[in-house]
Amino acid sequence: MKYIIEHMEEGFSEWVILEYSQILRDVGSENLVLTSLPESTTEKDIPQRLLDLGLQWTTKECVTIDGGLDSSKVCLLDPAAETDLVPEDASKFDYFVFGGILGSHPRIDRTGLLRDKYGFSGRRLGALQMTTDTAIRTTQLIAEKQKKFGDINFIDYPEIKFSQYESTEMPFRYIVDNNEEPILPEGMLELIKHDAEQSIDDLLME
Repeated sequence: MKYIIEHMEEGFSEWVILEYSQILRDVGSENLVLTSLPESTTEKDIPQRLLDLGLQWTTKECVTIDGGLDSSKVCLLDPAAETDLVPEDASKFDYFVFGGILGSHPRIDRTGLLRDKYGFSGRRLGALQMTTDTAIRTTQLIAEKQKKFGDINFIDYPEIKFSQYESTEMPFRYIVDNNEEPILPEGMLELIKHDAEQSIDDLLME
């Protein structure tokens, strides 16, 4: 089972580097491919931290990988889909494509480009916006661990506290750990605290 992120961004913000690093640790470098990077991209444009984790990437579109994808085996994680992802979908799909929009705030329908162009089957991960690593973690739990969406423990718009007087609300849905705390990429909490005076929108794009 492979996870594909259509990057669709210029460059890599620190936020994105932390998310992609965590995804690589979660699913393994052999199971993640970053596609549709700008045509001018070379290896020197890829953050060294991602290269060290074995990131696979290409400037070509997702349909070209592995010798060309069979669209019937591709699931597009699509916020506009009418059907939620279920464990039974694991037998239908070999590839799960994320359109580079899960994690942007406010949501941008870049997934629509893939939906309209290739006609991939779409599945939804509930109604609320997730970060990219959360979306892949959720998909992995459903497709690989055969866990129903309704049985996954989430927290919506958690408040991240920096001190007794300072906090910020994250505009996303997260999976929680055994302590009922939102699961964030390694280093993300420190990034948010360090840039507490910036908006979440600024952190996503920086």
